[in-house]
Amino acid sequence: MNTTAKKAAKPNLIKNFFFASLTLGLAPWGLMGEPHIIGKIRWIWGGAVGMQPIDWFDFFLHGTPWFLLIGAIVWEGKKKFFPAKA
Repeated sequence: MNTTAKKAAKPNLIKNFFFASLTLGLAPWGLMGEPHIIGKIRWIWGGAVGMQPIDWFDFFLHGTPWFLLIGAIVWEGKKKFFPAKA
């Protein structure tokens, strides 16, 4: 397999997680004109008073693409700046 085929076979995780963050991570837009995850973060930042288990599930559901995106960026940065020794 040549190098072009190897590059084509490797998924671009940062791009995939970025699009997941824009779709699932920002959906749905609330009545206040802000993404749903921002409202949950504000609620948690304010002490999470009155949050039910479904609210926590909702926070993790909408937050997962963002956590994966940050992890992929850190992973790729680590590989770039600290290459494996052969």
